[in-house]
Amino acid sequence: MQHTYGFEKLEVWKKSKDLATKLYTVTSSFPQEEKFGIVSQIRRAAVSVASNIAEGSSRSSTKDQAHFSQIAYGSLMEVLCQITIAHELGFLSNENLADLRDRIEEISRMLNSLRKFQLEDC
Repeated sequence: MQHTYGFEKLEVWKKSKDLATKLYTVTSSFPQEEKFGIVSQIRRAAVSVASNIAEGSSRSSTKDQAHFSQIAYGSLMEVLCQITIAHELGFLSNENLADLRDRIEEISRMLNSLRKFQLEDC
């Protein structure tokens, strides 16, 4: 049986990972000339959210953990900005934008709660 790491048990990590995979799928239909532009930006920022949650979970101090939760939140806001631009450029449908915004809002609340909890221990 495989070992499960602490971050893999976090609901916010699971939802962030799902957001990243959803964004990979959604951006695959963007124009080819955007592959190294907004597609790359969106994907990197989305992966960064889940990655920073995972990295923060490995830190021994709750202050360090909270720092990585803050970085994850910043990356999440990057994703929001980038999908808004993609929508305005006509690359993203209203339905996909609404779905992604709902996911981002939920993850945002979860990250803020996690960071608040982490800072209580400082």
